[in-house]
Amino acid sequence: MSRVKGGASSHARHRKVIKAAKGYYGARKSNFRTATQAVDKAQQYATRDRKARKRSFRALWIQRINAGVRAYDADMTYSRLINGLTVAGIEVDRKVLSDLAIHEPEAFNAIVDQAKAALA
Repeated sequence: MSRVKGGASSHARHRKVIKAAKGYYGARKSNFRTATQAVDKAQQYATRDRKARKRSFRALWIQRINAGVRAYDADMTYSRLINGLTVAGIEVDRKVLSDLAIHEPEAFNAIVDQAKAALA
């Protein structure tokens, strides 16, 4: 049986890593060993930050809703609004509420009034 060297597969694997490291600085983009470390770390960050992005967007929506509620009614807060929406049986997610608060304040204020009425 003839000897098989791993040249083609090694070259393909190296090329894949170097391609993934395109745009990195210095040896991180051209040296295979360094590029491997950089790409592995970048993938760890990407995996972690896909979850973090969801958290940060939710926090942003909550801040926008709170600002919109307080601008409309000084006595109302985000927490009381969400409680009122739950009591009223209105199921609108925070992303949509945030968008309404920014782009359609009249509709948002109507929702706030319904939540306030449900609490009273």
